Amino acid sequence: MDFDNTKPIYLQIVDFFYENILVRRWQDEERIPSVREVAVMVEVNPNTAIRAFNHLQELEVIYNKRGIGYFVSKDGYEKVLDIKRNEFKEQTLPDVFKQMRLLDVTFEEVKNLYDQHEKE
Repeated sequence: MDFDNTKPIYLQIVDFFYENILVRRWQDEERIPSVREVAVMVEVNPNTAIRAFNHLQELEVIYNKRGIGYFVSKDGYEKVLDIKRNEFKEQTLPDVFKQMRLLDVTFEEVKNLYDQHEKE
């Protein structure tokens, strides 16, 4: 995994989990890789992976069945979708709007680019 120096590694691992849940690679109530497996997979110290797991448990996206492993919560997909939509609205869109304003790009231009992107 290539890490971005501007964001803590454990949060980048959290994003890795989010993506796997959003693309339905990991389904609700399905067992996910262990802390050690994730640490090896993304090439980090197991303590960093544990930090990501703890964060996801606090958000109730995953849960631990003692002695069995970690699982995506019953409504994990919906929780991740809500988290990522809010992040998009509160963090990504304001930057996009600022760039649009600075570059004098209209919503129509963006819509056309989006439609073109979707066709590809």
